Amino acid sequence: MPPAAPLVAPLVAPPGLVLQGAARFGAQPLFPPLDFRADAGEWTCLLGPSGVGKSTILRLFAGLDTGAAFEGHVGADDGAALAGRVTFMAQDDLLLPWLDALGNVTLGARLRGERPDRARASEILGRVGLQGFEARLPSELSGGQRQRLALARTLMEDRPVVLLDEPFSALDAATRARMQGLAAELLAGRTVLLVTHDAAEAARLGQRIWQLTEDGLTALEAPATPLPRAPDAPEVLEAQARLLRALMAGERA
Repeated sequence: MPPAAPLVAPLVAPPGLVLQGAARFGAQPLFPPLDFRADAGEWTCLLGPSGVGKSTILRLFAGLDTGAAFEGHVGADDGAALAGRVTFMAQDDLLLPWLDALGNVTLGARLRGERPDRARASEILGRVGLQGFEARLPSELSGGQRQRLALARTLMEDRPVVLLDEPFSALDAATRARMQGLAAELLAGRTVLLVTHDAAEAARLGQRIWQLTEDGLTALEAPATPLPRAPDAPEVLEAQARLLRALMAGERA
């Protein structure tokens, strides 16, 4: 019998991400001119309040419509197109209601006309705590289970660039910590851009942390320890407090 395929395929060298420019809705500025970078092969967290353009930046890298007018440059630092190298997990789970869990996880392969790797999909479902749920429809799952299913679909795509928009927000605290650790493990070496409001999440996962406010970008200090970091590690708790203070100061500005 041939050996089982690895859960995560050998990694193609990931690019870094670069965004230089400004965005607006009509005459209303969304964010001012920015010079944003996400280093290749690392987790970058984009932290800040709602309404300052974090999700717009993520969608620009994904090549999706944002509803905003963007003037500037967005792309990979190696000069090649990002198309085909990116997977994107939105705030909404975007599950297809007529497909079961296994069908939703393997949707990308089916849309590309490829034969889905059902064994690998089942293994990923097990890793996110949905073993035995393969035949469940989204309507039969809780909000947290739906978000874990969306995470499983993102992990299944296994791209060198991963864009995550509040991927753990619907989970209870214990499940959130487990899924953060799993994502850090399975996405090691990839270029991950994580949009979050959560100082604790950024402290645990960020190797580079940017704070976005109406005034622009500020680089914040991240723990120097490798991923995955324990949620109760002293350096994580210290960074969490420091990031929360920065968030509170930014909201008052």
